[in-house]
Amino acid sequence: MNARAYSAKTFAALGVRNFRLYFIGQLISVSGTWMQSVALGWLVLQTTGSSLDLGYVVALQFVPMLIAGPYGGLVADRREKRQILYVTQSVSGLLALALGLLVSLHHVSMPALYVFAALLGLVNLFDNPARQSFVQEMVGPDLIANAVSLNSVLMNAGRLIGPGIAAGFIAVFGSAVCFDVNAASYLAVLVALVMMRRGDFLPMRTVSRERGQVRLGLRYAASQPLLRVVLISIAAIGTFAYNFTVTLPLLARTTFHARSAADYGLLMAAMGLGAIAGGLATAYRARPTPQLLAGLVLGFAVLMALVGAMPSFTWAEIMLVPTGALSIALISTANSFLQTNSTQEMRGRVMSLYAIAFLGTTPIGAPLIGLVINYTNPRVGVWLGAGVALVTGLALGYTARGQRLAAPEGSAAYR
Repeated sequence: MNARAYSAKTFAALGVRNFRLYFIGQLISVSGTWMQSVALGWLVLQTTGSSLDLGYVVALQFVPMLIAGPYGGLVADRREKRQILYVTQSVSGLLALALGLLVSLHHVSMPALYVFAALLGLVNLFDNPARQSFVQEMVGPDLIANAVSLNSVLMNAGRLIGPGIAAGFIAVFGSAVCFDVNAASYLAVLVALVMMRRGDFLPMRTVSRERGQVRLGLRYAASQPLLRVVLISIAAIGTFAYNFTVTLPLLARTTFHARSAADYGLLMAAMGLGAIAGGLATAYRARPTPQLLAGLVLGFAVLMALVGAMPSFTWAEIMLVPTGALSIALISTANSFLQTNSTQEMRGRVMSLYAIAFLGTTPIGAPLIGLVINYTNPRVGVWLGAGVALVTGLALGYTARGQRLAAPEGSAAYR
């Protein structure tokens, strides 16, 4: 296949005007979000130097999702996704602006950081399932796998751009500027939403308000073997392996004796570089399968274990590139797999369960990994995640082997 054909297939979803606008707006916004993530982690370590405090701040951003995730998905199933995003993106920007002001005035404290993290988590409770299910409204079922993978590319392009800028800004101007820039970056998303053409959307069916709809969504996901096995696998990995906002700053500061946020930013950027490559490769692939997901989980486990074993900062940075590639490939595969194998009426609730499995488990995993590191060292925290990912990949592969699971009627994969 020549380069032009490869490019056309890999970037197919960008041919849709609404998704192209969304992609550009999100690229700007996500870069700001990663700047904020680096600044927040470094701010906690500067304030207390405690791995436990860092774990708590990370965890609080996902407590609302863990507690009430299905309700956030139900709201996405009931209401127009674009209207939800107008609200959530605006509030996220205001929260970033408020924290930047506190840092500038030297009024920041651990209680303030805890409150900020919890409020951000409350916004994400509604924002995450709305954003996930909004993608299909823009591109339709045939391009959903491609669009999800490209969305992962932009998330990690932001990870590549944001930390480097954050490191420079922190060194020259201090942490407050990172929060201010992130606040301004949300304007790009709001402008993109306004510029979208309503007539180009492919609206999904919504559900009317009735009693028991959250329980109905839970029963639906539990009754579908195709969805259940993937959600359980992502929950295990999300709890123990995807705690890089805890492990990487501690690996940089404690194991490799980094003295500035720039070193932490380099580790994040290396992982983001790999993730872009992994996202592009996934965007080119055909429809995802459980077998593919199992292979990606196993490869990710091996690479993660190697990151924990690296003897120097440079080697860890190099090893994080392929680790980032497989990390985003497996998450993109799981995301598009769930979207294409769930019915339209249930998609918001299914994606909220995915958000709980991947992100909502952080309040459990982040403090746990922080505690393990507190009593051992950052390498052990990384190896624990790698071990759980290895067991999960083997279990997923065993379950998927020789098992042909039918897609539910009414799903995008049902043809």
